[in-house]
Amino acid sequence: QVQLLESGGGLVQPGGSLRLSCAASGFTLDYYTIGWFRQAPGKEREGVSCISVSGGSTNYADSVKGRFTISRDNAKNTVYLQMNSLKPEDTAVYYCAAPSRGYWGQGTQVTVSS
Repeated sequence: QVQLLESGGGLVQPGGSLRLSCAASGFTLDYYTIGWFRQAPGKEREGVSCISVSGGSTNYADSVKGRFTISRDNAKNTVYLQMNSLKPEDTAVYYCAAPSRGYWGQGTQVTVSS
């Protein structure tokens, strides 16, 4: 069974950090560009970051550039999103996906609040 499982979300104070993980089962992440997306209450889902198959190319939304870092460990079949200097506006459910295959995780909640 194909599955993407996000973890690492939680409640953090402004300025804090979290690292999200996206672990795949039932398929190999190696062959796919993987993206992180988020959806805040009342807002549309937006792309946060993506990483190429080799990991050599990454892209970020302007709102997270310089604060978030995406990486992948193909040996562990996992993609990560390191989030630093978190802001209240980063509060959302974060999803990882292999969009070209239509595979999406269930999401992990990130709440940034004092």
